[in-house]
Amino acid sequence: MAMTVTGDLIISLMGTPASVGLARTLVDARIRKWDYFHILDNALLIVSELVTNAARQTPREEIRLQCSRDSYGVTIAVWDGAYELPRAKPMRELTLDDLDLSEAAFDDNGGWGLHIVQVLSAKCGVIADPGGGKWVWSRCATRRSDISPAQPGGT
Repeated sequence: MAMTVTGDLIISLMGTPASVGLARTLVDARIRKWDYFHILDNALLIVSELVTNAARQTPREEIRLQCSRDSYGVTIAVWDGAYELPRAKPMRELTLDDLDLSEAAFDDNGGWGLHIVQVLSAKCGVIADPGGGKWVWSRCATRRSDISPAQPGGT
C-alpha cells in the first residue's frame, strides 16, 4: 500500500471476492480521515461494484485501487489488466417475477452495478491504460452544493 503526499490511497489487490471487503475497509478509513462522511455510503457501494467487476474480469490476478481527492471531489479508480470494456445491461424495469431467487441461480441476478455507479457518481468513466488494461473510475462530489437532490445522499 502506498500513500501520496496528498494522502491518496494506492494499493494492489488480488482479483478475489475477499479483496472487495479489504478495499471497502481501506476506503472507509481514508474517507473518514478526510471528513467526507456525507459521501461515505455512496463511495463504499461504488468501491464494492468496481472492485467486484475487476476481480471478475481478472480472477486471481493483480488489480489496483486508487482513492484520491481534489477540489472536485473524491475519485475512486480501479485498474484491471483486461482490455474488455465494462458494459452495463440494458435498462429495464424489473419486478420480483423477473428474478430467479433459487439457490442455484441466485448469483445470476447481478449485472446492475454499473448503473448503480452511474447514479451515485458526479462523473464516471473508463480510461485505457497505456501500459495495458483499463481504469474504471468514479468521482463523488464532496461539496454538498454539488450533490444533486435526486442523487442518493443529496439533501
